[in-house]
Amino acid sequence: MSSGGGKRAILAAFTADAGITVAKFIGAFITGSASMLAEAVHSLADTANQGLLLIGRRRAEQVPDELHPFGYGRNRYFYSFIVALVIFLVGALYAIDEGVNKIRHPEELSNPIVAIVILLVALALESYSLATARKESTLLKGRNSWWRFIRTTRNPELPVVLLEDTGALIGLMFAFGGVGLTMLTGSARWDGIGTLAIGILLLFIAVVLIVEMKSLLIGEGATPDEDRRIRESLVDGTRIDRVIYLKTQYLAPDELLVATKVAVVPGLGIADVASAIDAAEARVRAAIPAARHIYIEPDLYRAQRV
Repeated sequence: MSSGGGKRAILAAFTADAGITVAKFIGAFITGSASMLAEAVHSLADTANQGLLLIGRRRAEQVPDELHPFGYGRNRYFYSFIVALVIFLVGALYAIDEGVNKIRHPEELSNPIVAIVILLVALALESYSLATARKESTLLKGRNSWWRFIRTTRNPELPVVLLEDTGALIGLMFAFGGVGLTMLTGSARWDGIGTLAIGILLLFIAVVLIVEMKSLLIGEGATPDEDRRIRESLVDGTRIDRVIYLKTQYLAPDELLVATKVAVVPGLGIADVASAIDAAEARVRAAIPAARHIYIEPDLYRAQRV
């Protein structure tokens, strides 16, 4: 998937979340609904998060310098980690606190129909945002399940957008339930229960993202499939006959560092070894376009090293 594809998903989410935030705050003010207010804060956090993701992508484009010779690509991982913290601190903890308070001290809703209408509009906008994110993720996802894609992809923004939008849709269902049951039963505690459910949902999403983004920020290697393709590309069977060791690390979603020691056939001259190394680099880059930094050390194979 292209870098621009991820950006389109973020922009779609930002536009949808900004409109939803305004509508939800208006609805919360008119109705006094705690679940609507929790959803408004949730959408406000989501809008800010999309802005953070865009800032991260922008800062990742800075050119390498002496202090950061491999560039600033990890900014995308850092800002995605900050987004996970925002979901946890602003969205989840606020909604849980508000839900508990509304359960203990329920307040009557006014004009609940307004809340229902706004939630329906939000549902349509969030569905559009999620559909965009799913479309932009399709090439990266391949045949994997959505959950496995979120757990294994080296792209930090798409899992954030996918989980945020999915959580927003489920949260809207909880808000519908809270407002609807309050209207049917006359008990405002249902509104508080819906708010608490939204908070627990956001807590789960935040924990998943914190774990995944922390792993990416520390540095993840190539996927098993990429590792296999790199090893196959390094060996040509004539001048390089095996890989002694291979270490990889993603410096950015589209920037992979490859460091390896390979066994060359005994008796090759310096020119032949250099030519073999250059050809191996070309094969690796053709197989894995993200492999921008490749360091290959030639050596003679010794069985005791394995």
